[in-house]
Amino acid sequence: MQRTLTKDLVGKVGEEVLVKGWVNTRRDLGKIIFLDVRDKDGLIQTVVASSASPEAYRVVQEIRSEFVVEIKGEVKKRSENTINKDLPTGEIELIAKNIEILGRSGTPPFDVTSDGREIGEDVRLKYRYLDLRRPRMQTNIKLRSDYMQALRQALLKKEFVEIETPILTKSTMEGARDFVVPSRFQPGKFYALPQSPQQYKQLLMISGFERYFQFPHCLRDEDLRADRGFEHTQLDLEMSFVTREDVMNTVEDVVKEAIQKVGGRLKDQKFPVFSYEGAMKKFGADKFDLRTDEEKENGTLAFAWVVDFPFFRPVNKEEVSDKFDSKSEWTFTHNPFSMPIPDHLDYLMRGENVDKIITTQYDLVCNGLEVGGGSIRAHKGEILKATYKIMGYSDSQIKESVGHMLEAFSFGAPPHGGIALGLDRQIALLRGEVSVKESMAFPMTSTGRTSVMDAPSQLPKEQLKELGIKIVDK
Repeated sequence: MQRTLTKDLVGKVGEEVLVKGWVNTRRDLGKIIFLDVRDKDGLIQTVVASSASPEAYRVVQEIRSEFVVEIKGEVKKRSENTINKDLPTGEIELIAKNIEILGRSGTPPFDVTSDGREIGEDVRLKYRYLDLRRPRMQTNIKLRSDYMQALRQALLKKEFVEIETPILTKSTMEGARDFVVPSRFQPGKFYALPQSPQQYKQLLMISGFERYFQFPHCLRDEDLRADRGFEHTQLDLEMSFVTREDVMNTVEDVVKEAIQKVGGRLKDQKFPVFSYEGAMKKFGADKFDLRTDEEKENGTLAFAWVVDFPFFRPVNKEEVSDKFDSKSEWTFTHNPFSMPIPDHLDYLMRGENVDKIITTQYDLVCNGLEVGGGSIRAHKGEILKATYKIMGYSDSQIKESVGHMLEAFSFGAPPHGGIALGLDRQIALLRGEVSVKESMAFPMTSTGRTSVMDAPSQLPKEQLKELGIKIVDK
């Protein structure tokens, strides 16, 4: 007999069906035991009566919450006074004829039927596979999948090509420390895990694809916060032969279509645009919330653009990544691969009025948070070199850092620009979640430990020796 999912049971009154799932709750009334059985689509109340099936009644004595079961039985209408109007299957129930235990469960460390907010993060993430069973988390992760598909379809309609870029790459300057991976074949040398696909997507524009996107995993060895881990997922895209407005309009179209497809509520069909200077004067920050109190209550999403950022800022001597990225008193605010606005290109090329140079950077903000950022890129070698010169790099240091990009530009690079949108943050906003961790299947803890698995962990001495690595005690 084929399995029937709970969503299909309503139309099978009077039929015998096979249901498989987890026991959500168990209620023992003596000669009758009720099991609420849960599958990926919902719940069905199952009645196990000693008079109807002595064998099923015998088996059910062993069953507890979170057991995995297979139940054969007949779908029947409930009596009028027992209908549960809160459930899609609330007008029916399953009268068990046969039960098989497919998987036994110990007592869970917490209740998986609550929303889980009362449970500490460390416990939830240690048992994340159980935490994900709760309805709120099931809804969050399914929404993530639906939203990604909606974004993908919107981009494909606009003739974007989905292309994956490497995970093992070269250490680059992108505003955070890199995670590094030792090379066994070349002792003493290391790969870096990508902070973003920035250089690869520019190389794809030089390759002639013109419109690229992917959903990359990005890894940054940043100082941890309660709402930030070492890795995140973003929607990354790049376009050739475009202006800043072309990219912003395309992204706006794609985001609006995807959000509306998954049932999100937008404040504005046309996202307002603020200059960085104007936003700072009006809101005191470049991330701001445009919603009314009523719109906050009903889950409205208020998107806006911020443009015309300073290209450079003074180095923060307390920030380690600034020391890595800059060899002068200046470092970039967003991205060293950006293009200045046309009126300030001469400033950049001459290394003058550095504090006045405005970049073509554009940030997308929503409900007081940054959800994306991008720019028109430098597509000529001399422009990229001028940026590095301002940051104090010598010609040899520039060649060592981005020589491959300079060489690529020498073979005909089109004007191009793009953006990276934080997928985890957007899902959290769509669901009204405070933390992005509620939108991720297996996030890290706030102390940088992985969900479920015990990492970071030590390596055996033999493996360290093979890699040519020696651990030095501090």
